[in-house]
Amino acid sequence: MSIAEETLASARTESAARITTSKRIKAVMGGSIGNLVEWYDWYVYSAASLYFANVFFPPGDQTAQLLNAAAIFSVGFLMRPLGSWLMGIYADRQGRRAALVLSMAIMGLASLVVAITPGYSTIGIFAPAILVLARIAQGVGVGGEYAAVATYLVEIAGKERRGFYGSFQYVTLIGGQLLALLVIVGLQATLSPEDLSAWGWRIPFVIGAIGAFLAYFWINATLEETESFENMKKRDTPADTWALMRQHPKELMWVLGLTMGGALGFYVFSNYMQKFLVNTSGFSKDTASFIMAMAMLFFAAIQPLVGWLSDKVGRRPLLIFFGIGATLMTFPVMNALASTNDAWTAFFIICGALTVQSAYTSISGQYKAELFPTEIRALAVGLPYAIGVAAIGGTAEVVALSLKQEGHEEWFYWYTTFFMVIVVITALLMRDTKKYTRVLED
Repeated sequence: MSIAEETLASARTESAARITTSKRIKAVMGGSIGNLVEWYDWYVYSAASLYFANVFFPPGDQTAQLLNAAAIFSVGFLMRPLGSWLMGIYADRQGRRAALVLSMAIMGLASLVVAITPGYSTIGIFAPAILVLARIAQGVGVGGEYAAVATYLVEIAGKERRGFYGSFQYVTLIGGQLLALLVIVGLQATLSPEDLSAWGWRIPFVIGAIGAFLAYFWINATLEETESFENMKKRDTPADTWALMRQHPKELMWVLGLTMGGALGFYVFSNYMQKFLVNTSGFSKDTASFIMAMAMLFFAAIQPLVGWLSDKVGRRPLLIFFGIGATLMTFPVMNALASTNDAWTAFFIICGALTVQSAYTSISGQYKAELFPTEIRALAVGLPYAIGVAAIGGTAEVVALSLKQEGHEEWFYWYTTFFMVIVVITALLMRDTKKYTRVLED
């Protein structure tokens, strides 16, 4: 080993020693709390849309109004590639912490705008127009958040527990969605359906705005930047971002391939499922919300377990399991849920589907971040991820509701299955980052 290599190895050892377990846990908690608040702001739109769809859009049947609300939800997804591009470059140049703080401010402001916007009956077409603008802003904000959190958690985690610590990205992502559902369930228990549809749906957005601003100040004051980013800043020669991106075509395609199926499965069995239980299975809004709240609680709880498992057996075996399992189960699971009228049966079926899904979600961020060097990590993770989510995951509700409206709902089951096959092919082609990772080369 040369003197330069010995010096570099010594520096890595000293850096690892400085990152104590307590410091690492504090950093993971800080990044995770911000992640939870931000994803609450993102998902509360979907959780509350059953009640505000008739407020922002002209009178019509329930499916048509939900389709309008879902279309605007998808607009936010279409802006996520732009957000990932802008915020990814910002995170790679200014730091993961700076990107998290900025995206938090954007999300809080957008939630506040939705909370105070009058309905269609008051300002007409301006109501859905303002809603679109708010979702565009949130699309930009959350577009950069995924990669910033993924890179932060991976860079702050130790070599042997990267899967475990990284799983908290989806624990808090799911936690944000769960919190949004629980707020809706709480409002259902305290307000009449009429009051909830008239004005009560605004309360979750006010909560989201307050939470985002509190998290903004807390993260800005307490969260430390990662060692990897700080070491990268000390290098004399600035990185050529796009040249480095061009050096990793296979890795970028792996991220895109995994994301298309993984994100679609996640949004089908978490986000869209609440509407599916009401609109297809025939459950009441209250029952559907309760089923999904309990299922998402289970889903969040198993993320660290599966993340820990990936530290033992590797990322690739779990992704192969997810792809094959999701390919085989999607049609029968959706078909069974469509015909059931028992809440417990629906709950256990959904939990089974989410267990398979966890083999992707628990390691999604860290696997992708492990593929790239520090100089482009946030951008290289965020951009292909956002493209896959925008094109496939975020349009899940629109595709599903459109096919249902046309009388071909089962086509959506096959549509989802097709993208799970892409996950299988991708997982078989890629390498296992537990054995080979760019994080260890920083």
